[in-house]
Amino acid sequence: MLEKELLAVLRLQATQKVGDIIAKKLIKIVGNAEQIFKEKKSSLLKIEGIGTHIANQLLNEKNLIKAEGELKYIKEKQISFTYFLEDHYPFYLKQCVDAPILLFQDGNIDFINRKVIAIVGTRKITNYGRDFCNTLIESLAPYNPIIVSGFAYGVDICAHKAAIENKLQTVAVLAHGLDEIYPKTHKKYMRKVLDNGGFISEFWHDEKPIRESFLKRNRIIAGLSKATIIIESAEKGGSLVTADIANSYNRDVFAVPGKVNDLYSKGCNTLIKNNQAHLLSSPEDIVQMLNWDVQQKQTTQQQKLFIELSEVEQKIYDYLLEKGKQQLDTIAIQCKLPIYQLSSILLQMELKGIIKPLPGKLFHI
Repeated sequence: MLEKELLAVLRLQATQKVGDIIAKKLIKIVGNAEQIFKEKKSSLLKIEGIGTHIANQLLNEKNLIKAEGELKYIKEKQISFTYFLEDHYPFYLKQCVDAPILLFQDGNIDFINRKVIAIVGTRKITNYGRDFCNTLIESLAPYNPIIVSGFAYGVDICAHKAAIENKLQTVAVLAHGLDEIYPKTHKKYMRKVLDNGGFISEFWHDEKPIRESFLKRNRIIAGLSKATIIIESAEKGGSLVTADIANSYNRDVFAVPGKVNDLYSKGCNTLIKNNQAHLLSSPEDIVQMLNWDVQQKQTTQQQKLFIELSEVEQKIYDYLLEKGKQQLDTIAIQCKLPIYQLSSILLQMELKGIIKPLPGKLFHI
């Protein structure tokens, strides 16, 4: 990205009342971030959703001064970043309408691997939760997933440590700038996380951790991942917010059940009871639901299967192979087929034993 465009993106981030959704809308309509600030106020006001207050904020020179300060820091410290329009922006996060327009990162993060799972839960993890977390990650290690979490107390740090012990890439999503660290006691784990993955943040380098930022951070954890796993949670908590966001993104959510009277199993039990999460009792549940066993075995039998498919059937098959189970409407949109035609094709593929229907108009290989 050119320096002028980066400066304009930072200026957008600094503008009050302009979140990621509005910022993306402006960039799409105008052409690029730099051009936004060359537009006349009258032109900006013609854009739907841009009122006088937002237009005034966009043209506020104070935001430019702030952006210049952050740009200077990025250049001096050689901070890595990724823009939402770039190819190396995290694949799953790019599908989310409210994903950050700019992500800062530190470490050796590589999202080429699409087996990305988030593991979150209570900060007051029990022995039951700790044992389950360690066993889960150890059992999934042969599939080489990326483990995403929030670097907090409890389940988060347990997941990061287990990933490192099993030589898996782990990504910590921060609710503050890269110059900060919360909690302070976790500084001792920073080097190992950096060596085995790294840190991601949408916040500028010196932003402090505040409650609202943790809630914003949760959408990134859910958005980065193919599935979100709740190990333990009380009736209320940030991990349940993450589960709710993941569901809104149409991602898989798993919850570990516990005794009905256990404080830190109530949240998970409620998710399962309300059909907001799959019951997770063993690592095989993850492998089967996410089709990792299918993706792991690129056999000659599969190659032979491709030859027997029509062009449109193969298109659907390839899509489900990459994405896992999907709803009928989503398949129709992504494969650009009308519902009536898709329903007939899916029925034929089901009769051939290629796909399997699930409750809720879901289909998977």
